[in-house]
Amino acid sequence: MTITAAPCVDDGRLMVRGKVVLTQVPTNIIVSQGISGSAFLGSTSAIPGSRHVFNLGILQGYKLLCLFRFKIWWMIPGYGKSGSDIPLETQMLLLEIKQESAVEDDGSSDSDTENTFYVLFLPVLDGDFRTSLQGTPADELQFCVESGDANVQTSQILEPVFINSGDNAFELIKNSIKILEKHKGTFRHIENKKIPAHLDWFGWCTWDAFYTEVNPRGIKEGLQSFSEGGCSPKFLIIDDGWQDTVNEFRKEGEPLIEGTQFASRLVDIKENSKFRSSESDGGCSDLHEFVNTIKGKFGLKYVYVWHALTGYWGGVLPSSETMKKYNPKIVYPIQSPGNIGNLRDIIPDSLEKYGVGIIDPQKIFDFYNDLHSYLAGNGVDGVKVDAQNLIETLGSGFGGRVSLTRQYQQALEQSTSRNFKDNNLICCMSHNSDSIYSSKTSGVARASEDFMPREPTFQTLHVASVAFNSLLLGEIVVPDWDMFHSKHETAEFHGVARAIGGCAVYVSDKPGNHDFEILRKLVLPDGSILRAKHAGRPTRDCLFKDPVMDGKSLLKIWNLNKLCGVIGVFNCQGAGNWPLKQAINEMKTTPSAISGNVSPCDVEFIVDVAGENWNGDFAVYAFNSGSLSRLPKNGNISVSLATLKCEIFTISPIRVFGQGVHFAPIGLLDMYNSGGAVEAIDANMKDLSDATIKIKARGSGRFGVYSSSKPRSCMVDTKEEKFVYNPENGLLTVDLTGECKLRDVEFIY
Repeated sequence: MTITAAPCVDDGRLMVRGKVVLTQVPTNIIVSQGISGSAFLGSTSAIPGSRHVFNLGILQGYKLLCLFRFKIWWMIPGYGKSGSDIPLETQMLLLEIKQESAVEDDGSSDSDTENTFYVLFLPVLDGDFRTSLQGTPADELQFCVESGDANVQTSQILEPVFINSGDNAFELIKNSIKILEKHKGTFRHIENKKIPAHLDWFGWCTWDAFYTEVNPRGIKEGLQSFSEGGCSPKFLIIDDGWQDTVNEFRKEGEPLIEGTQFASRLVDIKENSKFRSSESDGGCSDLHEFVNTIKGKFGLKYVYVWHALTGYWGGVLPSSETMKKYNPKIVYPIQSPGNIGNLRDIIPDSLEKYGVGIIDPQKIFDFYNDLHSYLAGNGVDGVKVDAQNLIETLGSGFGGRVSLTRQYQQALEQSTSRNFKDNNLICCMSHNSDSIYSSKTSGVARASEDFMPREPTFQTLHVASVAFNSLLLGEIVVPDWDMFHSKHETAEFHGVARAIGGCAVYVSDKPGNHDFEILRKLVLPDGSILRAKHAGRPTRDCLFKDPVMDGKSLLKIWNLNKLCGVIGVFNCQGAGNWPLKQAINEMKTTPSAISGNVSPCDVEFIVDVAGENWNGDFAVYAFNSGSLSRLPKNGNISVSLATLKCEIFTISPIRVFGQGVHFAPIGLLDMYNSGGAVEAIDANMKDLSDATIKIKARGSGRFGVYSSSKPRSCMVDTKEEKFVYNPENGLLTVDLTGECKLRDVEFIY
């Protein structure tokens, strides 16, 4: 038999690279070859329908990672070795396959990757149908296709499941998304999108500070307290609570009926009375004056406001004079079996009873354009658009969920592009494939369920789920890790995660309730942040390990800066359980500390930033311990962490200059992502014994490098500066004082 990379079915077996991936493949499964060794799996049915479940075959014996929607809005990771471990609503499935044999046990070496390849299954959109994967107790792998409208039916679906293979899991996912981008034409890869500028600045969101009680006076108090602490946000999100809404199901003086709060509907596109009263906001008569005032006084660069995709949680009020021109009507959500088969959510469950005021899809652009042009005219720079997946439940009578989602998504993107500069849109509660594969310009999307400051068992789940979800989402958007509290028992845990996440850094502190020591490790004096290049994702040796519940694995997240790598290590064990999953053997105790290893080879593609003079070794700086080590690429350092503790390692390639000067920039030693401060490196050598190494560095504070020998002098912006050199570990430090700007730092040997 000829071994080819392209998937094929042979004698009832799905073969990839000569390996049996699935057995007992039904005869109605159709394989359509794609490009670069990829393929699509489809099927036929004797009876047309708006929803079909097809068996793909039996899956057993391979380590697997899946990303699935545990509730309508959000994905989390799942782990296992067979089809029975794959939940409903799985939207990505990754298998690890050893060339010698299927994985039988956990004793395989993590470092032995030469004989390993990966198989990726992506359930995608096919016409008016969306697809998800699911397993059965009999280890069957199934795919479910559904339109969300009983009148949109099919008996044949040819391209619902994409399959591809590769030697590097990260390249495999990226290349697969690029193939689908070109083939489907319904979305774009992140490299082909404009990235909003707010991502490079520190921000504040009002949600956890005020919830829906947000008001101008509170916002001003919060901005003032940040300013007094010397760490002013440069972007602000005015979250839910600024809009003009009404709730027809709440009677004044009567107790709240749980669920009715989500039936509130939008009455007008203008701000509510809280933002139009000079008494409540200390002298601002409307949104325009308020935004201009806080921008001028507090140096804000960007002000965003929140709204739901349907206007508000319960849509818009059809009887409102302002809304009538958009032809709204009340419709009642219909949830798919996949949604209610995992964890039900109170919002769609409530709206099944109270209904949603949905705008005519033919008028939805007009609504967004009117809303966004009004906001832009009042100084607002962008929008956070929430509750997006609700649209999937409203497709009946509108051509189905995919069609309705696409109409709303396109109208939203067109309006934000037209009314706001810099593609200033944050998508939220949008983890269904309908939205993911309809995202043409949206550059940022929330990557997990909310940060919940009052839920101690959710903290580790938040960090782990964003890292794993970013494997898929990070190829289509910049994942947004959500806000956190700087003054919280898990503040450093969350802060470190944002520092290496390649994402926005923003908090939701109550006014006066800040930890500026934490914030100064994330934010430079000018309000900018040291954002890494990519989406922070789990290291290769963590992909198939459960960092939350297996009781033994640390979570390592890697990223790249311009000239170095960074790894965050987190102990997520023993502080919470995944939804829908019980602790194994109901473990009552978790080790007080968990140990693991960190290696330069954990940073994917680090060779790409190593430069010509790289000698194959790395300087490894540990932030919390302050230790500096020199390691070969496959060397490692042990790390031991207690639950909810973390460490960051800057991994900098060692370059050789002149006659044996081994040198590696580390960056700002008091910032979590130290290496993000290093912009460029160059060397000027008059002869072998006379070298000047030049670094462009951003920011201010203690700047460190690894140097194998002590330089004669150090210059900062042409002025000689004192430096400290430790000959035992090669750490050289110099203080960058004064303005927070791009500096020229020179070391003369």
